[in-house]
Amino acid sequence: MPHRSINNAGLALALLSGATFGTSGSFASSLLSAGWSPGAAVTARVTIAALVLTVPALLQLRSARVSARGLRSIALYGVLAVAGAQLCYFNAVEHLSVAVALLLEYSGILLVVAWMWAMHGQRPRRLTLTGGGVALIGLILVLDLAGAHKVDLVGILWGLGAAIGLAVYFVVSAATDDALPPLVTAWGGLAVGAAALGAAIGVGALPVHTSRADVTLLDSRVSWIVPILGMSLIAAAVAYVTGIAAARLLGAKVASFVGLTEVLFAVAFAWLLLGQRLDLVQALGAAFVLAGIALVRLDELRPPHPQPAELQTAPPRVLVSANSTG
Repeated sequence: MPHRSINNAGLALALLSGATFGTSGSFASSLLSAGWSPGAAVTARVTIAALVLTVPALLQLRSARVSARGLRSIALYGVLAVAGAQLCYFNAVEHLSVAVALLLEYSGILLVVAWMWAMHGQRPRRLTLTGGGVALIGLILVLDLAGAHKVDLVGILWGLGAAIGLAVYFVVSAATDDALPPLVTAWGGLAVGAAALGAAIGVGALPVHTSRADVTLLDSRVSWIVPILGMSLIAAAVAYVTGIAAARLLGAKVASFVGLTEVLFAVAFAWLLLGQRLDLVQALGAAFVLAGIALVRLDELRPPHPQPAELQTAPPRVLVSANSTG
């Protein structure tokens, strides 16, 4: 029962993370439409979130054991999973709808499965492969490549770059060896990401421009501060902390598949806040994505098959006759 309660807690945290991450595309899209560059939006989001988490992170850090391996993980997390993934995603949103950009990003779950197989010997079982295939079919349907939706090649490339960052996010988040607390890890990654983005801006590699014009959300004009705070507090501070905690409870593979719910939350928020809607084919694709997640989760609930080495080393059973005298 403790294992089940841990999994339930992990699922709840993963869903909360997916819901909060799902708001980022709509907030970012409103800023981009108002004249913000993707680099400016990402930098503002990451920097403010890091500042918000600084005090509680430092309080936790006083009692945490810091290792060189943990610091290397945070550096990798900050550069690729925070700065790289979000910059690629926001650039994708500039060329594609929120839903399509997110689904491209979440093709990174296939990279997670491949990584766990190659580096940890966690060969995916038939049900996981089936779930991955079903989710991939859903991705293709939501993209609706044969339909009337125009898909921008530049946006697709940015989305695939975000997929690599997403894979790093789940693999590093799920690591428990020499791991710092989730809040500290999130703060450290956000701080490193902010520093990396700031350095890119400083050398002129990342163009930034902002605007103080009002943005459109819920068919109303609101201050640009609203999406900035929404991205920083909801879609970054809360989302990263809960996402790391969920990945450590569920593991990288399951957490990445449950994280696909972010796509569905993002679709809902894009419809509510921006008026972006999916057509019937794309809605069917969303259903396939959910079915794929369910299959992978079902596979994880099944007991693992015994390995051949375990069968060979199992002690032989000794049958003792009831009439034996010794």
